Amino acid sequence: MAELVVAQLRRQIIRGELNEGDALPSESELMERYGVSRPTLREAFRVLESESLINIRRGAHGGARVQTPTRRVAAKYASFMLEYRGVRLRDVYEARAAIEVPSVGKLARSRTRADVARLRDSLDRHAAAELEEPDLAIGLHGEFHTLLIELAGNGTLLLLSEMLQDIIDRGNASLHADTDLTEAQASSAAVRTHRRLFDHIVDRNVSEAETLWKRHLDESMVYLLGNNAAMTVLDLFD
Repeated sequence: MAELVVAQLRRQIIRGELNEGDALPSESELMERYGVSRPTLREAFRVLESESLINIRRGAHGGARVQTPTRRVAAKYASFMLEYRGVRLRDVYEARAAIEVPSVGKLARSRTRADVARLRDSLDRHAAAELEEPDLAIGLHGEFHTLLIELAGNGTLLLLSEMLQDIIDRGNASLHADTDLTEAQASSAAVRTHRRLFDHIVDRNVSEAETLWKRHLDESMVYLLGNNAAMTVLDLFD
């Protein structure tokens, strides 16, 4: 019975019938609606909370509130499987390239004026952050990668890309590059590469865009992993 309640509430959240921050009805109302006991309802709540779809607040003003799915949640479960299988962090970077390079070509082939405007805005915000907010610039760097997949128009690849990007962001924050480049130099070089890619996309130069992006991702992997090429996802999260 608890699973039936979970399925009903999960479906409402996924379909947007319940929005982020919405309070679920009281326990007594839900018990009556689904014809279940309080222990059964609370078991359903525990399942939904474990799936990060609700947040249980304790106390007089507590209750269950809706949380919408995020890429962080998806990445967490993907990470569990990658850790269990002993997958190398290098494999994650290579998987990102397998998704991003063809997507960049597709975007260069079919980009719209609106796509160009969004890419330009992302690049401008990244460049400004380089000067004033270096910590923010790291997040904007990953945002640009995700934006490329979003604009290419494949929702499944976007989700996979977001999951991989979350793992890579964690890796970027913990790995120390085995190179003479400083973080500032590497970041500035990345911004310049992003600008060149933007120009290729604007010019609809598919082959140059794909070649540039493949080289950029390969060089980024070498820079970030350094001597940690054999490092696994499990090592990263330990």
